[in-house]
Amino acid sequence: MGWWNPSSKNDEGHNVTVNGDRYRAMITNFFIPELNNHDVQELWFQQDGATCHTARATIDLLKDTFGDRLISHFGPVNWPPRSCDLTPLDYFL
Repeated sequence: MGWWNPSSKNDEGHNVTVNGDRYRAMITNFFIPELNNHDVQELWFQQDGATCHTARATIDLLKDTFGDRLISHFGPVNWPPRSCDLTPLDYFL
């Protein structure tokens, strides 16, 4: 199990809003290449319901990358964006 938290700072160190385009760029340019450096066979990707996470283009990118191993609102494993008492780990992993 791992954790990845994209930063909301740009290359100059200034705070920026993480929108769908920036989030997809972080996944495409940093996260996926890093995964390719490791022997990852059955990785599940889970995210919350932030707008940049659930944009159609983002969900399409994540479905192409993780297939049915995506736990997200609007993903193949449709999960509520927030849940105080339910965790996907109890049901899927």
